[in-house]
Amino acid sequence: MMHLLQGTTVTVQVPEIPPIPPIPPIPEIQVLPPWMVLPPQVIGLIGIAMVAGAALVLFPIARAIARRLEGRGVSQELLQQVEELRDRVRDLEASQHRVAELEERLDFTERLLAQRRDVEQLPRN
Repeated sequence: MMHLLQGTTVTVQVPEIPPIPPIPPIPEIQVLPPWMVLPPQVIGLIGIAMVAGAALVLFPIARAIARRLEGRGVSQELLQQVEELRDRVRDLEASQHRVAELEERLDFTERLLAQRRDVEQLPRN
């Protein structure tokens, strides 16, 4: 603390605090669609790339459909293999009856053997 001389007065002036300036308005951010921002050359390249990609994907599919419609899509070798498979299925279906008959015979034989064991285990008088 300072000791002032007696009888002297000190006047302190406090400067006035200036007011806070107003906040400027936030500018609107404008989001533009890509076709307005990109140069026309880039948009053209993107269009060409999309058409080329669609052609690469759809061309083989369209060609396969056209072959199918013309009837050329089936080769003689494939038809021959299908016919061989059909013959094998017919043979298997015919042998299925034989397998069922063999199963019945096996069941009959097992029952006979089981009865024979039961008879042998009976006490003899």
